[in-house]
Amino acid sequence: MNMLRSVNAEPETIQTPTPADHKITPRDRRFGREEGYDPGKYWQNGDAVATAFYNCLSLTFPRGEAFFIESVKAFRDHTPEKLQNEIRAFVKQEVIHSREHLALNRRVEENGYDTSRIEKRITESLAMTKDRPEITNLAATMILEHFTAIMAQQFLANPLHWKNSDEETADLWRWHALEEIEHKGVAYDTWLYATRDWSRRKRWQVKAVMMILITRNFWGNRWRDTLDLLAQDGITGWRVKMKLLKFLLFKPGIGRAIIIPWCKFFLPGFHPWNEDDRHLIHRAESEYEAAITGRPATA
Repeated sequence: MNMLRSVNAEPETIQTPTPADHKITPRDRRFGREEGYDPGKYWQNGDAVATAFYNCLSLTFPRGEAFFIESVKAFRDHTPEKLQNEIRAFVKQEVIHSREHLALNRRVEENGYDTSRIEKRITESLAMTKDRPEITNLAATMILEHFTAIMAQQFLANPLHWKNSDEETADLWRWHALEEIEHKGVAYDTWLYATRDWSRRKRWQVKAVMMILITRNFWGNRWRDTLDLLAQDGITGWRVKMKLLKFLLFKPGIGRAIIIPWCKFFLPGFHPWNEDDRHLIHRAESEYEAAITGRPATA
């Protein structure tokens, strides 16, 4: 079924909760480039488990974000002008995110880790989308963008994630998180526009099934990837699995914290901007500016 109007027709608008005055601003920042910079092997509070989790998450971004970009760009030229502009800003942000995580990932490898098995799992996961329709890839992107947005909320709202972290690396994650929140509605609005001829029932069925499949694969791979990095340091056995489970579910508990936001995805009328959390963006920006200027942060 062709879901796109004639390219000669003026794209119709769609009503979404995305704030009309909301702006997406690519921030071209670089982290950890100073000569002699060394965040340490366990840059997250000296905690091998926490550091391994964040490192394996970072390893997914360069290839994952390239996939997001291509999936959304496939529909850009047939969307309303406002959404086209948001997609362009989204693409710019994702390109810069990939560049900075590539730099972080190089530091992971420089610390002696073999990331080839993790890279292979990422490549194989994305290869499954190769011959699928563009709308399927867009649906996967829309779902994974929801994952990154609800995790980003926690990365900014819960200071335990970066307690006693290497400050430069923590700044990278906070910067990435605020931009994920900023563009959290772009893939979803593109999906809504691309499926505007579908029934609400069909749209819900497709996204619900894909969310369940992607959730299983996402967390299964992150679990395996984290244990892979830990095993390379000789940290193995049931005790380390319990520590990882504690990290995910209790302190800081990213897995537990996103359960309710994850469930909301299945509600009729769901949209990422049903929750306006731009205050987290403003707070993170204020704290960042205060850190580099020495002035007190403002709420």
